[in-house]
Amino acid sequence: MATERSLAALLRSLQSTSNFEDASGFLSILGNPLNLTLLASQLLSAPALWNHPVDLSACRKILSVFNTAAIAVLQNDTTEEAQIPYGAGRNRRIEREAWVKAVVEGADDKSPRWRHTLLLGGILLGFEGQNRQGLPWHIRTKLESALATAAQLALEELDTEAGIDGYCITLVLNCTFELLSDTERSKLNYDRLLPIMVRSVFHSPEGLDGGYFLGAIDKDVVEVPGKKFRWAPDSTTFRYVTVVAARPLVGALGPLSRLIAHAVENVRDPKLAAQSVDYMADFVRTLMVQWRQNKLSEIDVAEEAEFLDAESLGTTIPALWTVLRNCMYSVIIVLRAVLGRTINDPALAAGSSKFITNSVQVHLLTTYYDLGAPYLCIQSLHILRNLYFISSRTGQNASSQQNFVFLAAIDILSQYPDLAENFLRSIKPRDLGQIPDHPVERCLDLFFLNAAEHFPLVLTPEASEELLLSAAFPYLAAGANSLLLEIFEAAHSLVLVVFAIPHNSELAAKHLPFYIENLFSFRLAFKTVIQVTAPPSPLANSQPLLPSILLEVVRDRAMTASTAPIPPNAQNSSSSEQPPLSAQAVLTLALIDSLSFLRVDDLEEWLPLTAQLINTILDRGMRHACIDRFWEALSGGEMDVDRAHCCVAWWSTRGGRELVLFGAESAAGAGPGGEDGGPYMSGAVGTVAPESKL
Repeated sequence: MATERSLAALLRSLQSTSNFEDASGFLSILGNPLNLTLLASQLLSAPALWNHPVDLSACRKILSVFNTAAIAVLQNDTTEEAQIPYGAGRNRRIEREAWVKAVVEGADDKSPRWRHTLLLGGILLGFEGQNRQGLPWHIRTKLESALATAAQLALEELDTEAGIDGYCITLVLNCTFELLSDTERSKLNYDRLLPIMVRSVFHSPEGLDGGYFLGAIDKDVVEVPGKKFRWAPDSTTFRYVTVVAARPLVGALGPLSRLIAHAVENVRDPKLAAQSVDYMADFVRTLMVQWRQNKLSEIDVAEEAEFLDAESLGTTIPALWTVLRNCMYSVIIVLRAVLGRTINDPALAAGSSKFITNSVQVHLLTTYYDLGAPYLCIQSLHILRNLYFISSRTGQNASSQQNFVFLAAIDILSQYPDLAENFLRSIKPRDLGQIPDHPVERCLDLFFLNAAEHFPLVLTPEASEELLLSAAFPYLAAGANSLLLEIFEAAHSLVLVVFAIPHNSELAAKHLPFYIENLFSFRLAFKTVIQVTAPPSPLANSQPLLPSILLEVVRDRAMTASTAPIPPNAQNSSSSEQPPLSAQAVLTLALIDSLSFLRVDDLEEWLPLTAQLINTILDRGMRHACIDRFWEALSGGEMDVDRAHCCVAWWSTRGGRELVLFGAESAAGAGPGGEDGGPYMSGAVGTVAPESKL
């Protein structure tokens, strides 16, 4: 028959060349089970296909042959009066169950076990993928069992350093894992599978290649007219990045990461889960070093439009960051599984302080998995730090899994104060007291400030001063620099946390006078400082006059501050519903925000002083905004019982109402262009604006 002659020609072709485009068609039309078995066997053992170095793309083509053939068989069986031409005649159609059995028999001793997974996985995908449900239940069950058994036997045959065989098993399991039942999944030896998958994804030439693809970009980033940099879409390195992104394991990085996470949760030896963290730590460390040596890293995110040409901004740069974000999320998914297992596994959750001898030893440790949970957390935080040049673009709260990894690692590490301090010392800014010029170094400083904010409660005052305050203070004066706004806010937040810790009261008293100089346009931060210095803070006992001193500084600044409206984008403390505020009004609002924390004796002194300060604001809109906030502070529930009683007495019987409402008019009248500001008797009734709620 013509079909047999064509099959013989195809088999000769498989023996001499790697051309197998017609193989899937023949698999779907052959009616003789022996021919099906022979062709399937040849696809897994033909020297022209396998007796030379094979990459994962070739394996995926073989997988696709069986997948396409199974889909064709399924479509032909579901089409009424399916007739398939075979040369000069027609061939008898084989039953689906017999077809599956004949093809599976092609997975014989002529080929190794790992190639059998391509055949079995391809058939299972073709019939059952995308919810096709093309097999009877008993056939599907047998096929799943055969695939799981083949994968398990293949894992047992692998060498320690697996090559294409390990990559192939990873590929097939990633494609078919969702189709396997829990019973068949449990047959897999995850202790052997996990290291193979992690190395295949992050360190193999079929995966992310250890992160070295990133460093190659630098040679093609060139300066063009206009003092801009260009990374051309037709450059060799961009094509290489495109090739990396299209690799079978990289293109399926999302589901593959979830498969690795599943393996982490099911390994019997918990050290293997921790070992995976080491593999990923090496990968992200290389990724960071490669990025640091790249010209693109010298451009701050906010300056890319200024220093990159339009073609790079529209094509090559977005493609690169897509790959890098996928790398980051892949690592985070695995870390989430590791830390989840650490919390629940007694072997990993056990404390390891007995292994600590000195800080030098802790700093030099390169493998942590023998030493317990705190060291896994240290590794995880180092990984997040090295990924921060990516995650800082997407936002710290962009991923719930990233938040879990970050906070869980910090929470566990906080139980070991010595290790927490050693960790902070290992990631502290390179030059304490200075703002680095390179964007990557500033990015690492930002991670340090955000992470350190969670540790002051377990650090000594000496460590907090040496590490945390020294790192934060250089950025406090950088609020006017738009490139440093985020790290400026992180520095303020860290300083406030340090000051708020009860055992840091002496430290707060020492540094508050210097810190307060940077707070005059930041109402919320100043309010927090007053709260730190007021009862029940220990600092209020040792420095009872400190709140009044700080308020006096603010009042003096407000008396001489600018009355010009601050541009809206620079108003860090005013809402969009308020009129534009001047520096004087912002300082006044900061003082008003702080009243609810004062002692009653201090409050009696500062209520009239605050009212007088409001009277100095000449602009009616700004003055009324301050009056509204003052009234809200007095009557809105911010005060406790004693303070509220003091405010009611001052407002109603001690001239507070008159001073606030009518003293302002007098003050305005005394100024240029104001109305007559004659003297008023205490308690006199003035004219209240109809729209006033007072």
